[in-house]
Amino acid sequence: MAEIGFHIRDSYRTIFYRWMIILIVRYVVAISGASGAIYGIRLLQELEGEKILVISRTAREIIPAETDYTVEQVEAMADQVFDDDQMFASIASGSFRYDAMFVAPCSESSVAKFANGIADTLISRAVSVCIKEDRKLILLVRETPKSAIMLENELKLARLGVRIVDANPGFYPRPQTVDDIVDIVVGRCLDQVGVDHGLYRRWE
Repeated sequence: MAEIGFHIRDSYRTIFYRWMIILIVRYVVAISGASGAIYGIRLLQELEGEKILVISRTAREIIPAETDYTVEQVEAMADQVFDDDQMFASIASGSFRYDAMFVAPCSESSVAKFANGIADTLISRAVSVCIKEDRKLILLVRETPKSAIMLENELKLARLGVRIVDANPGFYPRPQTVDDIVDIVVGRCLDQVGVDHGLYRRWE
């Protein structure tokens, strides 16, 4: 009986610690004006913990055009939402702490801004802060083919430690639907920050 009681207490302790981790983890998700808004939406659905969301002006038009979600429904998935012109938002300051930032999808125009230190919107300012504070930054880039300029911008960011994740799924999990393909890409983004998930079958 004592052994059973120990295992029960251990299980409750594990659950408690897991919820503590979820409560203290904070993510920033930015949806920029590239095709593929569903990637940012799926990230919001899968990430646990506190989620801060920024949607660019163009992305606000893309979301209803490409998905079955309204902008309001997407905003409801986050704990805090900022407009892209709110330069006094918390995430614009290096003193505001969070664990990782995702830009998903990330346009090549945004990549160019990030690579050259242009911080004229909340998204680009938050990315600039993320880089200077040496925090985890994942850019889910969705554009092809790429020019030499685009590749050089991505290389510049990669050398700074930014994770460049192309919307480029593997097919060994044998995806059957578009949702499966999206989940493979989103799963690879989650892998970059050590988030456990079951979005795709891993290679064994």
